[in-house]
Amino acid sequence: MEKFNELSKSINKEIEEVFNRIDANQLDNLMQEIIRANKIVLVGVGREGISTRAFAMRLMHLGKESHWVWDDTTPGLENGDLLIATSGSGEIGHIHYVVNEAKKAGSRIVLVTGVPDRKTAQLADVILWVPASVYHGKGNVVPSIQPMGNLFEQSLFILYDLIVILLMEKMNVSSEEMEKRHRNIE
Repeated sequence: MEKFNELSKSINKEIEEVFNRIDANQLDNLMQEIIRANKIVLVGVGREGISTRAFAMRLMHLGKESHWVWDDTTPGLENGDLLIATSGSGEIGHIHYVVNEAKKAGSRIVLVTGVPDRKTAQLADVILWVPASVYHGKGNVVPSIQPMGNLFEQSLFILYDLIVILLMEKMNVSSEEMEKRHRNIE
């Protein structure tokens, strides 16, 4: 149990350091893009993708038309739409391809990344840098005792939930309204 307590304190400290370094202007820019968007399509892979997909669900609960890029029912993107791409390393090939195609279709692009100076960032209209140790990452990030991209992935899940709470206030959406949009056939 002593080791558990030691590890939990270290991991909580890592997450706190990440959140202390997130740029409030970048965060606000991302939220403004969400508010303005006609529809939103999100993309990510692996554990980053799981966090991003959970964010897509909460955006729908907020009343935004949101879709996961890999679903068969996802519509095309056009002017006035938004693609939110999560790419921890900033160089995931098929995510870069999706971002490029969305850009060609006239969509705005938000990139959430741990490495803001790689190729996919060059296509983004807005970048949100999450300064956490990330798989295949580099740069001035919060180091981690955890394996691979754990710190980045954990930070994403919490960050996306915080963004939803902030958007609830900005969009004047209550928890009760969100609950009414929750799937009711399960």
